[in-house]
Amino acid sequence: MSNQKIPNTIIRQVFHLLLIVLLSGLLFWQLHLFLPAFLGSYTLYILLRRPYIFMISKWNLNKVFAAGLLMVLSLLIIVLPLNTILQQLSNRILPQIQNTQVIWSSVEQFIHELEDQYKIEILTQENIGNLGDFILKESKNVLSATFNSVGLIVITYFVLYFLLIGGAKMEHLFTSWLPLKMKNLQYFREHLNKLVFSNAIGIPLVSFLQSVVAFMGYWMAGVEDPFLWFVVTFFASFVPFVGAMVVYVPLSIMLIYNGSQNWGFFLLVYGFAIVGSVDNLFRLMIQKKIGDTHPLVTIFGVIAGLKIFGFIGLIFGPILLSLLLLLVDVYLKEYGELSAEE
Repeated sequence: MSNQKIPNTIIRQVFHLLLIVLLSGLLFWQLHLFLPAFLGSYTLYILLRRPYIFMISKWNLNKVFAAGLLMVLSLLIIVLPLNTILQQLSNRILPQIQNTQVIWSSVEQFIHELEDQYKIEILTQENIGNLGDFILKESKNVLSATFNSVGLIVITYFVLYFLLIGGAKMEHLFTSWLPLKMKNLQYFREHLNKLVFSNAIGIPLVSFLQSVVAFMGYWMAGVEDPFLWFVVTFFASFVPFVGAMVVYVPLSIMLIYNGSQNWGFFLLVYGFAIVGSVDNLFRLMIQKKIGDTHPLVTIFGVIAGLKIFGFIGLIFGPILLSLLLLLVDVYLKEYGELSAEE
């Protein structure tokens, strides 16, 4: 056997890459709590980039002034209202979740009364206990992990400022690191922008329109505090097709249980016939205009995002999953069979 040596260039390259991975892992471990801020700043940068370029090229505004103006407007129009809604929702629901025994005792009593009244078995005692513990634990974790830190908002806008001021240079620097052909690099840039728009604008807009339609049903049916359920429906509707159902079906059952059978059945039919149809219609129309995100990507992205980021993961979760799929797609175009066939 001949003694074959590994070339020194390969050894140095592997060592260099290993050092990069180790340092990146160390930094990520220390800064992972600020990941929502970094994602938020990049999402806002994609949304504000075109207005920023228009203001400095067409209106000849100073770069710093244009960036500052857009940052203030985005803070007033997007971040503060969203954070306020999340805070109000957490403040109204989280105290109720703290006393888990009282809440689940009421739920158990409600289920047992339905079983006695209609002579059916909904859940066994063991399943009721396991389901209750799971729902209450996960709800508490999600509500507690809300993007409500002033420090994270400050970091978000600190990073956003430098992205706007030096966006072109930073984009070029980032993309120059990617070992891709020019056509695949251009493909990555275009689809990255589309996925951010689709997830950061398309999905929330569909959820808002669906929750408005649902609110009308809650108001007509006489649901107590319909605005609260409008907000809950807005966040639940981030999950395609079934999100709003998680809200209006229990509300319908509660109306029927409390003696308002007609309005309960009305809300149930209204939810399936109107709210569900509106979801499909709005989703189809908006995704054609802004971009298409597959429902499964949204569903699993929301699940992962809620576990990682709390409520704000409703947006960031699908973005991360879409980014992962985009990277796999670009990899196949660059190195896989798709590239070989071209």
